[in-house]
Amino acid sequence: MSDYLHKIAHCIEFGKINRQSPYPPNMKDQDGADEYTQQALQSGISAQHVLLHGLITGMEKIGKKFRENQVFVPQVLMSAKAMNTAMAHLMPYFSSGELKSKGTFIIGTVAGDLHDIGKNLVSMIMKGNGWNVIDLGMDVSTEKFMEAIQQHPDAVVGLSALLTTTMASMEQTVARIKAEKPATTVAIGGAPVSQAFCEKIGADVYSPHPQGLVEYLEKKNN
Repeated sequence: MSDYLHKIAHCIEFGKINRQSPYPPNMKDQDGADEYTQQALQSGISAQHVLLHGLITGMEKIGKKFRENQVFVPQVLMSAKAMNTAMAHLMPYFSSGELKSKGTFIIGTVAGDLHDIGKNLVSMIMKGNGWNVIDLGMDVSTEKFMEAIQQHPDAVVGLSALLTTTMASMEQTVARIKAEKPATTVAIGGAPVSQAFCEKIGADVYSPHPQGLVEYLEKKNN
């Protein structure tokens, strides 16, 4: 049992999608996250175990490496592709109710900002850690964030900005959320953002790397 889970986590950590994938070169012609996830489920391992001890373990490892600058965006994107391939086999278990997500995470790049690499990395790592992710995309108005919160009142909200000129949009959105939905946890991130800015605008958490947000929410929910 643990061997399958270890292999899934290893494939996700190193971005091995399936047997056909040539990446990484040292795992060429080996099974990947796709095959091992199917094999684990067929062997009787529960979807919950596959998620917790396969997918989440692998994404935690790559997330920590990214935070410590041991790997870079391309490697994280390959890990995310491997994770998404494995997740496809788990989706029926979410639909049936056998698998429970950790919660809902709404994310978007704030109004006026058309950058999405950072947002996408956060989305992938949150999804890989068992969250239901609602990605609103780029250039998201405050109104659109509020509509999403109305539909998912218990969700955590993530705001991303890459331009100093759009930090004002982030501040406006946080102010509106906290005025109308004060219990909502708001996370912010992006190149120009800092802990001091987080405190200034009244957001709940800032992390320069996605794994920091995952760890913050784990502590908050336990």
